[in-house]
Amino acid sequence: MAQPTVQHDDPPAPAVAAAAPRHAHRPAAAVAGGLLLYLSFPPIDFWFLAPAGVALLTFAARGATARRAAWVGYLGGAAFLLPALAWVRPIGYDAWLILVAVECLFFAAASAGTALVTRLRWSPLWVAALWVAQEWARGRFPVGGFPWVRLAFSQGESPFTPYAALGGAPLVTFAVALCGALLALAAARLARPRTGAPDALGADPGSEAAPGRPGPAPGVLRPAALLLAGALAVPLLGFAVPRPGAEAGRVVRVGVVQGDVPGEGMGFLGDQPAVVLGNHARVTHEMAQEVRAGRMPRPDIVVWPENSTDIDPYRSAEARQTIDAAVRDIGVPVLVGAVVVTPDGEHRHTRGIVWDPATGPGAYYDKRKLVPFGEYVPFKEILEKFISRVQLVGLQSLAGDRVGALPMGPVTVGAVECYEVAFDDMVRSTVQAGGTPLVVQTNNATYALTGLPPQQLAMSQLRAVEHDRAVVTAATTGISAFVDPSGEIRWRSAEKVTAKAVLDVPVRTGETLATRLGPLPEWALLLAGAAAVAVALARRRAPRPKDTIGGEDR
Repeated sequence: MAQPTVQHDDPPAPAVAAAAPRHAHRPAAAVAGGLLLYLSFPPIDFWFLAPAGVALLTFAARGATARRAAWVGYLGGAAFLLPALAWVRPIGYDAWLILVAVECLFFAAASAGTALVTRLRWSPLWVAALWVAQEWARGRFPVGGFPWVRLAFSQGESPFTPYAALGGAPLVTFAVALCGALLALAAARLARPRTGAPDALGADPGSEAAPGRPGPAPGVLRPAALLLAGALAVPLLGFAVPRPGAEAGRVVRVGVVQGDVPGEGMGFLGDQPAVVLGNHARVTHEMAQEVRAGRMPRPDIVVWPENSTDIDPYRSAEARQTIDAAVRDIGVPVLVGAVVVTPDGEHRHTRGIVWDPATGPGAYYDKRKLVPFGEYVPFKEILEKFISRVQLVGLQSLAGDRVGALPMGPVTVGAVECYEVAFDDMVRSTVQAGGTPLVVQTNNATYALTGLPPQQLAMSQLRAVEHDRAVVTAATTGISAFVDPSGEIRWRSAEKVTAKAVLDVPVRTGETLATRLGPLPEWALLLAGAAAVAVALARRRAPRPKDTIGGEDR
């Protein structure tokens, strides 16, 4: 009778020596992976590099100790986030570096988890689930979270995008990460030295390297080919996701006004805030003239951007008259983005106001998800003692408590304010309240001509597919745009110019599976990732078996 094969957790001394040169490869792979992720995002938008970036980050962590994997993951996160979030620099280089330093902690934790779960069978599934968990955590902590540059947001228009209609942004992230993790496992198979018994699918049988001849171990070429085929199948299956059909006869004409601002960066208002309001009123008058001349179709509604007036129209008679004149001239309801001071004068709201040409200001939506250090300062009483710039925020904003479903003319628009488009629940609750089309009022003036406006537009593309809703974006300085329910950009403005358009926008009322399920797919993937880490930790701490038949699966 054959003796069972003995397999231990710790590699023999020669294996450790053979593994030593590979330590330098881990940081290189992590940095390369982070840079590929950056290139996959707008404005460069090489979406097809995202799986390769995940693959390199996974390969860098595979087989490492959790501590080493955490440092490697932090390094890879920095290589990704430093250029991807470089648009924060107009606020201050210190703010940019601090933000990146904090966000990289989540990449470090996910990388440590990856080092553990790659020792299990079916490891690509658990690696992909950990990416979802990492993004879930980043979107909630600290101070309300920062869910920017999620993997899903690199896929504004790609073969992975259709997955959004099934499980929202988390499922798109899962699909991209699964593709990358399959690539990493295929590479690990091919790179394994010619020694030892083949392991179970996705299981790493122990050491960081094992002695033996270079080249693939016997019998691994076919599994590697299957893994590569699986990686290719993930995006291809996106084409099989059913798409909702068009709803005949439902179209609304939406006018979009982009007025531009006089300054740049933190001083985009210049010395005269009234100029911004004047710009948007002037462009609206120009639109009305074009309509009367027959050079533009008459809109049903018009949308101004967030902060199109930083002068409170409830308090300023001059601001109110300026808006009234423009709205009466165009003759249809206008959604005005305003900064509104509370009655006590102590706080403010970022508000979208439905301004009727006959009755003036009516229904409104107050922004619910506020930008930390932009619209309010967490721990302000402490921070203002050390950082004078926090005073530039001005009055602390208050979050609204009502969903942005606003009746306007023939439709009920779904009002989403700028930063909110990054948050799954903000957009979904607006759709469920009956908002269609979605209208994103945004003010990116501080970040004009950086990576932020195109990154935000990609989010609108994903949201359109996720909920089968057209998305109209109005921005002070650009990018204003119209995205149809398939995620295709039908019109977009340039940046740092005035712009106007009247768009025929489809009105959809059905619900996608993602809209109905909400966070359930994300929670299922979170639990799967957490369970995989728990199993991997339990196996590490369990007493080592004296022997196993066919090798140990860890």
